[in-house]
Amino acid sequence: GVERMGIPPLGVTDGPNGARGTTLPGPEAQRTTCVPCGSALGATWDPDLVRSVGALLGAEARAKGCHVLLAPTVNIPRSPLAGRNFECYSEDPLLSGTLAAAFIDGVQAQDVATTVKHFVGNDAEFERYTMSSVIDERTLREIYLVPFELAVTKGRALGVMTGYNRLNGMWCSEHRELLTDILRGEWGFDGFVLTDWFGVASTVGSHVAGVDLEMPGPGRAYGAALADAVRNGSVTEADLDEQVGRLLSVYDRLGLLAADNPGEVPPRPTPERRTTVARKAAVASIVLLKNTGLLPLSAEVNRVAVVGPNADRAVLMGGGSAGVEPDHRTSPLDALRTKLGDGVAIVHEPGVDLS
Repeated sequence: GVERMGIPPLGVTDGPNGARGTTLPGPEAQRTTCVPCGSALGATWDPDLVRSVGALLGAEARAKGCHVLLAPTVNIPRSPLAGRNFECYSEDPLLSGTLAAAFIDGVQAQDVATTVKHFVGNDAEFERYTMSSVIDERTLREIYLVPFELAVTKGRALGVMTGYNRLNGMWCSEHRELLTDILRGEWGFDGFVLTDWFGVASTVGSHVAGVDLEMPGPGRAYGAALADAVRNGSVTEADLDEQVGRLLSVYDRLGLLAADNPGEVPPRPTPERRTTVARKAAVASIVLLKNTGLLPLSAEVNRVAVVGPNADRAVLMGGGSAGVEPDHRTSPLDALRTKLGDGVAIVHEPGVDLS
C-alpha cells in the first residue's frame, strides 16, 4: 500500500483449486476448501455449478484478507506431459471459455478480482519458462485465444496474467500485439495485466507492451528501474499514469479506495456451504461413459474390489500454485469403509507402483 496516498495494500492468493491465502502448503498453512480441479470441473459441462464454485472461492479469498484470486487457468492442453493440464478446464476452447466466464462471475461477485492465465500458448512442460510457442494466426484465433476472449468479454475478468513463454519468438510479457492490440483494443479489456512470478521480460519492453504489474515485489524490471526509465525519457509520464490508473481502477471497483476499513476480513463460508459446493462439484465431475446394467450396485453386495494405487491415499490436487492445505483429507478406501460399514468386505489391489 501507499499510506500517504490512501492506497491500501492488496492481498493476492493462489488458486485455482482453492484460495490458499498468505501461506504456503504445509503444517502451518491456512486451511481452505479444496474444490475439484479444473479438468474435473470441465467434465461437468455446468456453468451454473462452476459459478457457485467461483463464489465459494471468492468468499474464501476474502476470509483470508485477499482481493485477488490467481485463477482461472484456461490454457489448452496440447501435450499429455504438460504438468498443469489438471488446472485447465478442457482442450475445447468454447467449453473452457464458457466455464471460465462463469467462474469469474462467481468470484468477482465477492469483490475479488480474477487473473485469467497464462496468456497465451503456455501449454507444455518442455522448456516451460523459455520455449516459443509457434502458432499460426488462424489456430491462435480459433483455439488458443478463445478461452481468454470469453473470460474477458463474457466474464469481465479484472486481471490477465501473462505466460512465461514466447509466442512466435516474442516474450508474452513484451508482446504489444497480444496485450494492447488484441486484449485491450479488440476485446475492450479495461483491467490490469500482471506477470507470472518472475516472468517480466524487460523494463521498457514490458511497459510498452502493456504490462501493468510485475510480480512478485520488490520490483526488478519495474520499481526503481521504471522510475529511471521515466527520468531518462524511455517511458513517458503520461504512459506511466495510464498504467497506474488501470491498477487503481481495479482497486476502486473492488471497493478498496472508498472502504472505511479496507483490511476488514469477513468470516469463512460456513462448513455446510463449503461441503455442499465441493461435494456437488465432485459428484457432477464423475462421468459414466457406459452402463451395461451393473450400476447402481445391488444392496446385497457384500464384497467390493478397489483397484488402483491412489485408493488408499487422498490425491486431491496437483502441485505448484494449485496446491492448498484442505480442511481434511479422506481416501477413497476410508470413505467406502465408512459408507458401506462392517458388513461389506473391501479388497484393495494397488495394481501398479507409482514410486
